[in-house]
Amino acid sequence: MNKERFKETEFLELKKSTSELKEAVISISSILNKHQRGEIYFGIKNSGEVVGQDVSERTIREISKTISDNIEPKVYPKIKEVLIDGRKCVHIEFIGHEIPYYAYGRAYIRVGDEDRQLSAKELENLILKKNKDKLRWDHEICEKAKIEDISSSKIKKFLKEAELKYDSTESALDKLMLLRDWKLLNTAVILFGKKPQSFFPNAKLRCAVFATTTTSSTIDMQDFEGDLFYLIEEAQKYVLRNIHTGMRLEGLKRIDIPEIDKDALRESIINAFCHRDYYAYDSVSIAVFKDRVEIRNPGSLFGGLTIEKIRKENVSKRRNEIIAEMFNKVHFVERWGKGIELMLSKEPKTKFKEVAGVFTVVFERKAVEAAPQDTIKDTIKDTIKDTIKLLPKNERIILNEIIKNPKITSEQLSKAIGINLRNTKKNIEKLKEKMIIQREGSRKAGHWEVIG
Repeated sequence: MNKERFKETEFLELKKSTSELKEAVISISSILNKHQRGEIYFGIKNSGEVVGQDVSERTIREISKTISDNIEPKVYPKIKEVLIDGRKCVHIEFIGHEIPYYAYGRAYIRVGDEDRQLSAKELENLILKKNKDKLRWDHEICEKAKIEDISSSKIKKFLKEAELKYDSTESALDKLMLLRDWKLLNTAVILFGKKPQSFFPNAKLRCAVFATTTTSSTIDMQDFEGDLFYLIEEAQKYVLRNIHTGMRLEGLKRIDIPEIDKDALRESIINAFCHRDYYAYDSVSIAVFKDRVEIRNPGSLFGGLTIEKIRKENVSKRRNEIIAEMFNKVHFVERWGKGIELMLSKEPKTKFKEVAGVFTVVFERKAVEAAPQDTIKDTIKDTIKDTIKLLPKNERIILNEIIKNPKITSEQLSKAIGINLRNTKKNIEKLKEKMIIQREGSRKAGHWEVIG
């Protein structure tokens, strides 16, 4: 076996034998204080060479008892005998979030592949960090939820987008660090739960359209419940359904242009769900007015940020770090907090407000009117004429025949051009690839359409 398979890291410690058990106990506390999880092997030198270790039930009991007696708070690792390169070794896997951990009465921290004793100030900072993390909703355990409440199809879809492999739901959640002591974190449930609203009544999106610039006259109201990915998609669809859409032509293709830039809109919606205060019972809400669209989320700016700072300095502090990390894995958000910069680059008149603990993004509506149908048709006709002139002869003949008779068959086209059916179909495929024509309906009952 190649020695490179085993190499000490901040997560992994290698020990030649249980004669180094005391040092291993220190390493466990050290790794837990840094990463809250890790592994140790007995029977492998720190160079990576597998030398093996005498293993018996007594060996396992001795390791377990030494860890239990000398680490506080208590740790309950998984200890098992493993066979590596035909040699017996001991593998220990441990998880713990009750930092700081003490080994033999002292606190250590992992730095590279070494264990260093913490100073009094470092220990104080570690305790402060622990208390700070306890106040984060997305770090907390969802006590009532079980693995059975998680949708495997949602996990699979997420992993595919993140270019990660799926083996089992529980394993996937563990690798994504959405389990603590094998219990589900809130983040796991609100992202991948079959019915997150069963556990969190605020896993909800509220949308409304108003007739004027105030809330006095309501045209439409809808509520949506579900996981965050579903709510984000529904929020974007709702806004786009209820604002004006203009158009432009690129060749023969019609491009829809909503009066609010899609990228800016999507970024604001993702940010609302990423940064909202999930301790608050309220929900993310969308309000479409005659002159503007507002995306509101419960929770003021986090970490001492101000509206002036986010506009001018493009800085970001994450209220929900794990949710943000999950969004980052599927490219919903960037690690460096570029969301505000993107919104302002696409929609420079974007406004930000904070009122009564609610953060609001306001987009001005441009009242884009769709071009009259006659104008669109005339423009498409002119574009088609110009396009036909540039096509090769056989493609040009096919397009003209399709314009005259949209129900014409490939066999009829073959006769009209005077070439065999195989080459006729090749020319048809070229026109389809150029997005000039498309087939609608079945082969027998369908028809051709010139894309416009």
